[in-house]
Amino acid sequence: MSGKEPADPLHDAVLAARLFSLAPLTFGGMTLRGSSPARDALVEALGNALPCRKLPGHIDDERLLGGIDIAASLAAGRPVETTGLLDEAAGGVLIVPMADRLDEAAAGRLAQPLDDRQVALVMLDDSARNDAGEPEGAPPQALTQRAAFTCDLGASREWQVPKIQASGDMRSVAPLNDDALTALAATAAALGVEGLRPLLQASQAARAHAALNKRAEAERSDLEAAVRLVLSPRATQLPPTDAEPPEDETLPPPPPDTNDEPSDRENKNSDQTLEDLMVEAAAAAIPADLLAQLVKGQTPKRGGGAGSGQKRKSGLRGKPLTARPGMPRGGARLALIDTLRSAVPWQGIRRRETGAADDAPILMRKEDLRVRRFEEKAARVTIFAVDASGSAAAARLAEAKGAVELMLAQAYVTRSEVALLAFRGEVAEQLLPPTRSLTRARRALAELPGGGGTPLAMGLNAAREAAQAVATKGRTPSLVILTDGRANIAADGAPGRKQAGEDAEAAARAIARLRIDALVVDISARPGREGPDLASAMDARYLALPRADAKALHKAISAQESGKIGAKADGRVSA
Repeated sequence: MSGKEPADPLHDAVLAARLFSLAPLTFGGMTLRGSSPARDALVEALGNALPCRKLPGHIDDERLLGGIDIAASLAAGRPVETTGLLDEAAGGVLIVPMADRLDEAAAGRLAQPLDDRQVALVMLDDSARNDAGEPEGAPPQALTQRAAFTCDLGASREWQVPKIQASGDMRSVAPLNDDALTALAATAAALGVEGLRPLLQASQAARAHAALNKRAEAERSDLEAAVRLVLSPRATQLPPTDAEPPEDETLPPPPPDTNDEPSDRENKNSDQTLEDLMVEAAAAAIPADLLAQLVKGQTPKRGGGAGSGQKRKSGLRGKPLTARPGMPRGGARLALIDTLRSAVPWQGIRRRETGAADDAPILMRKEDLRVRRFEEKAARVTIFAVDASGSAAAARLAEAKGAVELMLAQAYVTRSEVALLAFRGEVAEQLLPPTRSLTRARRALAELPGGGGTPLAMGLNAAREAAQAVATKGRTPSLVILTDGRANIAADGAPGRKQAGEDAEAAARAIARLRIDALVVDISARPGREGPDLASAMDARYLALPRADAKALHKAISAQESGKIGAKADGRVSA
């Protein structure tokens, strides 16, 4: 590796934009992450080079897909159709601001025109980043998978973009040969890139790069550019670094071959060299933030989530969704405009059937009725189950107290609540029902005594019952179990490590069967196999924090709620 400073990400983004401008409908689109002057300048340059339209935020189906103009239809007495934005932008590019907030329904409506090559997208990803610099969300996978290029311009220090003036014809470039396709496939496998779509996009990018440089066939530099721009941003694993030595490395050199034709061994070595070069180029082009996640053994986060509860449908409040057929009863509200939109196209037929005059009122039927739908996020309840046994209980409870207080400090932001359970001796009791009250939490923690045996099975059963009670009220429970996993009191209160371990495993498996989101925090001074085994039986995440403080524990729990701790019980993960 050289000591040169890494190139500004804007350079590759400009190259990707030039390739994209050669055939926008072929490449599907671009995802531009990171709000910066460089991204704004690149979007402006694309707008000058290609016919672009902007997708308004919260666009409805009528404006996107077209449909019936209710006011015009009522005035004219006949259906009057409107043209949708997709039809207006056919053959061009749609710029999608805040693509990370695009809902799945809108993504599905945009995916079909992408497959039909009617329109291309430039998606602007404005997702926030956490303390580790990792993105907290992403545009829907249905769209990012169809967009060939992903560029992160958040770290760019440049802001001037040259004119996107690409000239060339991809049709004049020969298709990639078998050696080139094999090298791309090997590189995708080394990076953990799954599916045929990225390979097809990479092969098209190589041909576009060759056309951009006035070549009739793709060369090694074209393949490296395709790998750098298409495959590297999609990497989910690091390529292998330890290469096996060739089998004939210790053998004497073969006798000189007088035949002018290259031998099969030479062809094989040449193929391997090309594949190795592609993998090396891909590894060097992996973005810095992605590389950091892969080194930690974490795959990139693809979905949103900020610690709030699961989404659920509602008929009264929340984020508006598309209307659906139904009767306005049971609290459901009538969607008047959608009802009229459903009835207007049939007025001509219905008036002929009933003999009504052309100026007669709108003829409605039961199947025309539409009701409003909303989507709201259920409140999340984090249930702490604290092992209060043993001589180290005071230190453990101090950590739990600090974590609970930090969780409650942000409760009004995330709409989360906290409950507290403790198990010691021969009992497991709920000290604090789900609440946002910091005063009640402090009082309950201050009155919690410690000492005695470890009835782990009792604690897990009590935590499971509390989670089930939370779920029956329409809220989303998550468990945080603080224990060393060394049970010595059975579920019936009898002492004995063997029976206590079996009962604890059975209680953990009961939690796993209910698919309750759980985190096992190992608070022993020297973590052993008990904690990981418990987490494995519970199908929970595992975190070894022998010397955790309140802030570290709070950070770990917040990461667990938003899905950023990816390891299960077979590995220890630090917050």
